[in-house]
Amino acid sequence: MPARASSLARRLFLSATAVSLVVLLAIGIVLSSLYRNAVERAFDRRINVYLRNIVAEIANNPRSPTIEPETLGEPLFFIPGSGWYWQITRLGNPQERKASRSSPEEGFPTLQSLKVPEVYGGLRQAYLTGPDGQRLRAVERYLDLGEDGRFFLMIAGDSFEIDDEVSGFNDALLLTFGFIGLAFMAIIWFQVRYGLRPLKNISEALSEIRSGKIDRLQGIFPKEVAPLAGEVNALLDTNREIVDRARTHVGNLAHALKTPLSVLMNESGNVQGPVAEKIREQLGVMRDQVQRHLDRARIAARVAVISATVEVAPVVDTLVRTMEKIYRERGLELRTQLNPALSFRGEQQDIEEMVGNLVDNACKWAVSRVDIEIFAGDPPHASQPGSFRIVVDDDGPGLAPEEREEVLHRGKRLDESKPGTGLGLSIVLELAKLYGGTLQLGASPLGGLRAELVLPAA
Repeated sequence: MPARASSLARRLFLSATAVSLVVLLAIGIVLSSLYRNAVERAFDRRINVYLRNIVAEIANNPRSPTIEPETLGEPLFFIPGSGWYWQITRLGNPQERKASRSSPEEGFPTLQSLKVPEVYGGLRQAYLTGPDGQRLRAVERYLDLGEDGRFFLMIAGDSFEIDDEVSGFNDALLLTFGFIGLAFMAIIWFQVRYGLRPLKNISEALSEIRSGKIDRLQGIFPKEVAPLAGEVNALLDTNREIVDRARTHVGNLAHALKTPLSVLMNESGNVQGPVAEKIREQLGVMRDQVQRHLDRARIAARVAVISATVEVAPVVDTLVRTMEKIYRERGLELRTQLNPALSFRGEQQDIEEMVGNLVDNACKWAVSRVDIEIFAGDPPHASQPGSFRIVVDDDGPGLAPEEREEVLHRGKRLDESKPGTGLGLSIVLELAKLYGGTLQLGASPLGGLRAELVLPAA
């Protein structure tokens, strides 16, 4: 099973979107980290204010400092389990500890004993676990009053305020970056579509060239795409020149071979006897073979060129009028059901030859009526998509299933009483195959033969 072709636009969009999302994620992480650091610094500054107040109180009364609510201006220090605590540890033997009313009875270990490194000037900062599992932000300061004693002063506050502030910022950041990400995706999609538009224009132009609407790429292309357009036009010109040369050679070969064969046929007609008959027979075979291969070369050369388009209905109307004149004495009735919207992707003389042979063959064998219908759409046996069908029915004697295959061979005639060379249906079949179409023979609803021709639609 062939692998599915990847889309260039999809690859560009996904790669650019992935890079943008990674960049936004990295920026978001950095901004969140910077904001948390800023919130922690602000929280620490608040704690340092309380520390300075306690230091001032100790300096005034180092032996028995009294910390009252008005000293700190924060009543949470006096509510048990509030999450805000202070602690004064006098160093000596033994150590003395004094703590806020909110502190647990066992107090808190000093940050020095927890091996927390100093930040600067005897200041330590760390996170602790509170009595109710709270996460506390603690700041400890060393104070040396000389003979009045040495102290460790610690303030701890509930870090919920930090987490809540950072969480709110992260939510806003996520929402903002989400909108920015969607905006980036829309911009990337527009850029990819706009940037690849010239390639789409070339693809559409090539489709029009293939259908015969134009013969080369036209317009102004960006400098990155202009070389491609130039190479395509050069390839089309080269292909057209090759086909023109092939047509010229085919024509020359036709004239070069037909004249000697005609001379030989005329000269052999003046001679009698079995040898002369054999010569005339073989000359006839040679002439048919030469004509057959020349026709195939001529048709193949035309098909190799990017085809023109021909409206089918006018061609059929013209052929019907011609056949009505030719078979006027027999009083044949030719009925048509045409689709004026259908066009053939090929040369006009080729469809005229195919349809003309089918209609002429039907008129030769019809008793009184020939029907010609054109259908859009692809039949089950169509060899390519984008096809249409031309169906020709007659009310003649028809053909047996085994005879239908025989009449498609070049020169095969089942009834010598009818005029013709036996080449008509074989020519139609060969032309149809060269265009990627088909010719099917079957039984007609009128009682005779049905010929169904499938050709590519423009």
